Amino acid sequence: MSVFEYDPPERFVAGTVGQPGERTFFLQAVGSGRVTSAVVEKAQVSALAERIEELLEEVRQRFGEPLEAGEAAEQDDGPLEQPIEEDFRVGTLALAWDADSSQVVIEAQEIDESESESEGEDGEDVEVFAEDAPEGRDVLRVHLTAAAARAFAGRALKVVAAGRPNCPLCGQPLDPGGHICPRQNGYKPGGL
Repeated sequence: MSVFEYDPPERFVAGTVGQPGERTFFLQAVGSGRVTSAVVEKAQVSALAERIEELLEEVRQRFGEPLEAGEAAEQDDGPLEQPIEEDFRVGTLALAWDADSSQVVIEAQEIDESESESEGEDGEDVEVFAEDAPEGRDVLRVHLTAAAARAFAGRALKVVAAGRPNCPLCGQPLDPGGHICPRQNGYKPGGL
């Protein structure tokens, strides 16, 4: 088990490799001459970005504005660091606010193969942060300022949206050649 800790990272982004419909999603942290790349599901990236926004809003309501709420972090639209070497696959994401340092803490825990097979995960869980890493699994833990967390969430939502468009009838992703739409009784509408 390894704990990859970045406090703070030089760079923390969500990105993809591959063509829409066949993309692999990554969380990638860079700092101190090292790169950690963890594979995540598209739904996990989307849920994490949404939960970050919700967390920052809750912090604002409970404690006032986070320290640099007026500052905007520079938007990072660059590609993932190359070469991309998968360190582990993420099963659980955790999110917390560290009031002492006024930072968002994101933790990505390696998937537990025995749990994923028995529970039928939907890939959208973002849990409350646990201080101790799960025994026997790799963990990526990143500490971000409120502005950096907002910038991460903004990029993550753009990365998710850059995939295939959804069918206006059933909401499933459209392949270039169309798809079998359940709302059309199996009729295959044209692609993009």
